[in-house]
Amino acid sequence: MSYRQGRFWQPDVTVATVVVRDGRLLCVEERVGGALVLNQPAGHLEPEESLLQAALRETREETGWDVRLTAFVGAYQWRAPAAPDGSGGRHYLRFAFAAEPVAHDPARPLDDGIVRALWMTPEELRQAQARHRSPLVWQVAADFLAGRRHSLDLLQQLA
Repeated sequence: MSYRQGRFWQPDVTVATVVVRDGRLLCVEERVGGALVLNQPAGHLEPEESLLQAALRETREETGWDVRLTAFVGAYQWRAPAAPDGSGGRHYLRFAFAAEPVAHDPARPLDDGIVRALWMTPEELRQAQARHRSPLVWQVAADFLAGRRHSLDLLQQLA
């Protein structure tokens, strides 16, 4: 049944942050489906939360870092491949932000599934593409590294 035939379709809305310190990017190593993968600090938008609030929360929960958002990098749409059993194939709409680190709480427990937060050079992250959680990881990093920055004012939350 297509969307126009009455079925409601909705993508998973996610946020991600590109945090840079001393030329290194803040990444998370996490377990997904038994594999150890790399990602930016990222996660799903929650009800009653702005995209900016979600980016700050997810970064803190996954890395222990409080950050200051500095720019909007871009919006990305991606469909995950379907598994042979027909599962998967979810659609993602990711809003990516640039941020700078403010403070770290090393005692803060990290989200379930997060093994550790780590700082990687852009080249280390690029060379590890086979371990990226999705193609969104490198695309967002590459766009940031190429200088893509937009004002945070592009994003509005209306009451």
